[in-house]
Amino acid sequence: MILTSLFHKKAVRKPKVAALAANQNAASVTVQAPGAEEHIERTHAEIMVIVTALMLCMLLAALDQTIVSTALPRIASDLHGLSKYSWVATSYLLTSAVATPLYGKISDMFGRKKILQSAIIIFLVGSALCGVSQTMNQLIFFRGLQGIGAGGLMTLVLATVGDVVSPRQRGKYQGYFSAVFAIASVIGPLLGGLFTDHLSWRWVFYINLPIGIFALFAIAARLHLPVKRAQHKIDFIGSGLLTVSVVSLLLATVWGGVNYPWGSSQIIGLFATSIIGTILFVWCEHFAAEPIIPLELFKGSVFRISGILSFLVGMVMFGALIFLPEYQQLVRGDSATKSGLMLLPLVGGLMVASLSAGRLISKFGRYRIFPIIGTILLPISFWLFTHIAVDTSRLYLGIWMVVLGVGIGFVMPVLTLAVQNAVDRKYLGTATSIVTFFRSIGSSLGAAIFGAILTNRLAYHLDHTLPGHVGTSVAKNFTSGATSLSQLPTNTIHTVLVAFANSFHDVFLLAIPFAILAFITALFLRETPLKTSTKQMAEGEGLEIAH
Repeated sequence: MILTSLFHKKAVRKPKVAALAANQNAASVTVQAPGAEEHIERTHAEIMVIVTALMLCMLLAALDQTIVSTALPRIASDLHGLSKYSWVATSYLLTSAVATPLYGKISDMFGRKKILQSAIIIFLVGSALCGVSQTMNQLIFFRGLQGIGAGGLMTLVLATVGDVVSPRQRGKYQGYFSAVFAIASVIGPLLGGLFTDHLSWRWVFYINLPIGIFALFAIAARLHLPVKRAQHKIDFIGSGLLTVSVVSLLLATVWGGVNYPWGSSQIIGLFATSIIGTILFVWCEHFAAEPIIPLELFKGSVFRISGILSFLVGMVMFGALIFLPEYQQLVRGDSATKSGLMLLPLVGGLMVASLSAGRLISKFGRYRIFPIIGTILLPISFWLFTHIAVDTSRLYLGIWMVVLGVGIGFVMPVLTLAVQNAVDRKYLGTATSIVTFFRSIGSSLGAAIFGAILTNRLAYHLDHTLPGHVGTSVAKNFTSGATSLSQLPTNTIHTVLVAFANSFHDVFLLAIPFAILAFITALFLRETPLKTSTKQMAEGEGLEIAH
């Protein structure tokens, strides 16, 4: 019913005529177009039509992060580019991370709808070009283009929900997006394997086209958002410094311990460049007329605490989502598809928690308790995973995953809600993008930190169980992907499996302090009254409705 009504010919309700701005002496007066009003109160059915289209956008971004990973070995083989394997993922990561905060600011300047449509188009063009790539260099370049579009999808989707639904009712709708993200993490590897084995790896990119085109037309037909008309100045210097800082940081985390040692001049130089770039960026933003990241946002405790918490939770969450499938594949011998399906308990816990939290927030108008409960569950779940072994019962693993999923589900959607409720409407897109950006940076650092811990602990355990330098050699070959268990002597396999299990145990043990720090941070999150209508959201703003 929702899908069929997307393109129904029935016209959207015509808003009433709003009064013109009273201050005739102002330097610039915002004039509202005839037939516009400052706010639109939508029915649940109307909201669900918009939410369905936005969920398709979210599916595009979330699915692309997982579906390509399964097909990468075949892609590298067909395009004869095994040496450039990692750059297919790295180029996408870099461009999407850099684009995320820029989309938020630009959408606040020029309107959410047009910028979201532009992001979808860029993503679809990148997807189509990736599908027809004939060389690895082409694929890497087009993945970067695709990442530019993807950087806007998640941020603008969440910001658009903030435009359409009041904070008091927003929680129950945001739970749907958490569910989409969780489902994509499971079906992505499954679809990637099916397409690669039975059609072609090119379909992992082509699948985006029908979904994206449908979402694009649905948004064009049904989404009408308030826009403040004014002259703007784009902060090009700040954008450049932010790009340098983020790219340097991400390259350091991607290359560290893989392409170059962590203590090498290359990695240290990248970290130094990132720090210097960040300092210059902050200085530049202090004087910019319209900064990409307004520093005044950090004066608000809700925004500041939510950003830190998003970073910490992104760090530990991403580490778990990477290493649980890796444990399933390396230690339990599961296929990539099966290891993805084994995450269903985590996904189920996340979905139930996010949907339940959203509905309870809408009912009672309070959100602070949920991040606190969630961050209590995170260290508990990691403590449970420290008992992981070669033959750990799948039932126990499933229960532990449920605990972790519930913890994540109680935290991540609520942070976006808290920030959107706390900031002025003119900063809605910017604030949403910054929280998403902090989570992305935390995820990248978490993957690098815990990946380094796994490598070091694996070498340690193998050195103490295998004679001479055999352990170091095996650890190095495994972490570089050059060795499989089938290539090892039979009497060595069990020893390696035990070493792997112990290494995963150490990773989760060392993640506990970060999870506890997240809990302590959550205690400082302040409860602010949730706005109950879009009229309150638009209060004090001169807005037009963009059709």
